[in-house]
Amino acid sequence: MVMSEMDARGTRGERGTSFGVGPTAADLRERCRATVTGRQDEVIALSHSLHAEPELAYEEHRSAKKISDLVEGAGFRVERGVSGLPTAFSATAGSGDLVIGICAEYDALPDIGHACGHNVNGAASVTAALALASVADDIGVTVKLLGTPAEEFGGGKADMLRGGAFDDVAAAMMVHAAPSDAMGMNSLAISSWRVTYTGREAHAAALPYRGVNAADAMMIAQVAISAYRQQMVPGGVVHGIVTSGGEASNVIPGRTTAAYDCRAETVEELQELQARIRACFEAGALATGAELALETVGNDYADLRQDLEMSRLYGVAATALGRSVAPRDPAFRGGSTDMGNVSHVLPAIHPMIGYDCAGAIMHNPDFTRYGVTAGADRAVLDGGLAMAWTALALAADEEHRTRLLGRLAERRQAAPAVGEVTQ
Repeated sequence: MVMSEMDARGTRGERGTSFGVGPTAADLRERCRATVTGRQDEVIALSHSLHAEPELAYEEHRSAKKISDLVEGAGFRVERGVSGLPTAFSATAGSGDLVIGICAEYDALPDIGHACGHNVNGAASVTAALALASVADDIGVTVKLLGTPAEEFGGGKADMLRGGAFDDVAAAMMVHAAPSDAMGMNSLAISSWRVTYTGREAHAAALPYRGVNAADAMMIAQVAISAYRQQMVPGGVVHGIVTSGGEASNVIPGRTTAAYDCRAETVEELQELQARIRACFEAGALATGAELALETVGNDYADLRQDLEMSRLYGVAATALGRSVAPRDPAFRGGSTDMGNVSHVLPAIHPMIGYDCAGAIMHNPDFTRYGVTAGADRAVLDGGLAMAWTALALAADEEHRTRLLGRLAERRQAAPAVGEVTQ
């Protein structure tokens, strides 16, 4: 029987919920499934539409409207422009004390569109919200679909944490498109910098000594970073590009710019790494006399801390749908996500939902093409239903419910610190 663990552990077994005699757990799961079946054409069309019109971070106006209009038409109470973000929204259904947040992503990458599969992510979250809404009043749940922009650049979830969008959420979840199913990557903490050296132009042959070479400052910083790699904290990653380095070969460059990212396994280690990499950039300025400006771009992302019990329940649900969910591999070093910030504040999961990509890797144009295949469409439906069943299991078990509501009460007592990641 699907989700039999829920029935064995809780007081809401097949005879009914703890709110009184009513639908059995099996009945509720089947109602979720029926909702997904009834809405499958609609949510798959949504996934394809998001894919066809990719939009970049904080500019996802059409995408946010497509999703919010769909769920509003399904009876959700929609608030647009939440947390001061024009492309963020909150959509709720039900009125229970246990608020389950489902995060919908929908931003794309420059030039290569949905090469991270966010059209699948967003449509799967909509599927989950619709399915869970069909049973929300039976299990004492409020479904809160959160439209979270700018995951690829900027960190909309961090903005929304500070803006209070997650303040009433007891648990949050989403699935992420991938070449295979897994409980999730080891998401790294990340900070992004815009680097600018300002020197002084001069004729490169006649008067080079009158110039201050900003390109040399960048070169010295890059050499210093390379030399530091041997002593870098395990799991640390530094990568970047020079975005401008001069205009003419016979002019001493007076300005150079670069974009750099620092990543580490924890936010604490990220702090240490940032301090050392900052010193490398300062070395370039010191050696050449150029002025250095380091500007933080967007929000820092925290490392992902997935809730073990929620992960277990998701694994049970996905397995019941015929999927094979690989456990989290501690040795695998993945990318970074602003879902990590959410996971530092409240229980959360971020499993990967897989489909055949013929060997294509994420953040590659080849991966984009597979986002509207039959396998990707199946991932939308399975990912959404697995999340709905996971939320149902959390709500139907007194131990899980008490734990989540207890954590929420602790956060409220600790306000106004909620939403901030300690670094």
